[in-house]
Amino acid sequence: MNKNYFWRASSLAFFFSILTIEVGFAQNPKYEMRGAWVTTVFNLDWPLSQNASSASQIADMTFLFDELARTGINAVFFQVRSESDAMYESSIEPWSRYLTGLQGRAPDPFYDPLELAILLAHERGMELHAWMNPFRAVTLTGAYSIATNHVTNTHPEWILSINDLQILNPGIPEARTFIASIASDVVTRYDVDGVHFDDYFYPYPPNMVLLEDEATFVQYGSDYPSINDWRRDNVNLMVQEVNGAVKAADPGAKFGISPFAIWKDGVPVGISGLSSYDVIFTDPTAWIEEETVDYLVPQLYWPIGGPQDFQLLADWWVDQSEGIHIYAGVAAYRADPSTAGSSLFAASEIPMQIDFTRATEGVRGNVFFRARNLGPADNQGLTDALTGNYFSSKAFTPFMDYRNTWPPDASGNLTASQTDTGIALRWDPPLTGISFANKFGVYRVRSDATIPDARDITNDPSNLIAISWEPEFTDTEALEMGARYYYAVTGVNPNSIEGVEANLAEIMFVGTDVDALPESTVLTSLEVYPNPARNRISVELALRSASRVRVTIYDVLGREVADLFDGSTHRSAGLLRQQWELKDHSGRPLVPGAYLIVARSAEELTSRPFVVVR
Repeated sequence: MNKNYFWRASSLAFFFSILTIEVGFAQNPKYEMRGAWVTTVFNLDWPLSQNASSASQIADMTFLFDELARTGINAVFFQVRSESDAMYESSIEPWSRYLTGLQGRAPDPFYDPLELAILLAHERGMELHAWMNPFRAVTLTGAYSIATNHVTNTHPEWILSINDLQILNPGIPEARTFIASIASDVVTRYDVDGVHFDDYFYPYPPNMVLLEDEATFVQYGSDYPSINDWRRDNVNLMVQEVNGAVKAADPGAKFGISPFAIWKDGVPVGISGLSSYDVIFTDPTAWIEEETVDYLVPQLYWPIGGPQDFQLLADWWVDQSEGIHIYAGVAAYRADPSTAGSSLFAASEIPMQIDFTRATEGVRGNVFFRARNLGPADNQGLTDALTGNYFSSKAFTPFMDYRNTWPPDASGNLTASQTDTGIALRWDPPLTGISFANKFGVYRVRSDATIPDARDITNDPSNLIAISWEPEFTDTEALEMGARYYYAVTGVNPNSIEGVEANLAEIMFVGTDVDALPESTVLTSLEVYPNPARNRISVELALRSASRVRVTIYDVLGREVADLFDGSTHRSAGLLRQQWELKDHSGRPLVPGAYLIVARSAEELTSRPFVVVR
């Protein structure tokens, strides 16, 4: 496969350093797809009821996303288009009936589910991919009301009817372009991280297409040796057009598909089952060859062993991939007795599958179907296995070496301050550079004796405590009195490529009871410059309200070396300025090294590290 390696070549050393990190922590990888499908069709995952109030639906989505984040999921595949409709505000297609009970009816009170899903996902450190069914228009003709602006009414000439099912005819070029325009619209108007298609192209039995599209073949398929070859190429052309539309709208957005996992009956040897190549007329090997997808998630919804062997099929997909990302589609619904029926997996099945995918070069993670079968579901201990073992530390989605691998510039001015809820981190995102950071990795270590190396902190995935889409984060877990914590932040581009670390931020809990801190803020900012310093520094402390303030300098061993303000004087609101000659209590010049300046009022504490050089 002739991928564009410009970015990879231009940052080769950085790329190999990431590979070293990933291999070095194979048991708890720093880069791994940990996805979950949130199914909206038939109200399977969300919303649980199309008759529920807006407030109830919002609360339920919040609960669901909380549980996915707690489980360790880092990418949500949220179904926004199931029947040529929309789980978002669209001027092209009608509101989904699964949201309000009537196709075309907006939620009242109004809210936008896709907008909410993006916000909830990003707040919890998860990517949000807009999942669409490309061709399905009506699942059961005559069973429900169709909106006037639905494609079956606006373009009936594009519709292919097969029994009681109606789909957009893949053989009509304008219908394919319409699908691409939907994807472009979503990527243009919403901050999604990608677009995702499921496996429904030409329909499955019992609605398998026979001669219903023969007239379309006569009109458009004269250059093809058979109608089946033409059908497969219709899908290929649609995939190609959608990929181009997504990349044109947002070069950082990803486009991927989850195909049925059996390409052809008997391939590989030992596999038997429905041939997607011959029945639903899809050929994912063509998408790989034509470079029209960023990743594939074959739906490997079977156990290890047997005629649809998980391992045999996973290996086959890797062999076809030519380096493109393969994520295993995992049947979480078969771990849950309430959804598995007679096909219930043994409790050990999915953990064994995860062990296999982690040990298989070329499989970059897993996507679980469905979201409701994770979290608090009765899934035979699967959630406990994920939270306590496989996903016990956070991970970025895996980077692709055929996308932009240029790292973002470093963030700046990382600060840590104690608040009533934890340690508040803030930093300045990089505003320049070839590659932009759309999210940030937040790392933490505790070190009470020495200042750790920033690169050592960020090289260890166990130190990654958060992925933030905003240049701020509040750590609510590092609350041990008297402990000293160090934080580092990296910018991360849409392809999960990390930049270099921001400055280390250090904070200690010194005589402050976190639970006793009031909500009001007194210390609004603490600035130190120049930093590094040789002979003196200027300290600026902004007070929102009048207070007694103490400003103290500590060395790397936590020893107090100087007081700028001793806290004996009541200070008025405003900006306090003080120059300090870098001398300790005894008048001796400070030795070169790292120091921490800590400002305390009766209500709160904030700090800023600085370095002395000579």
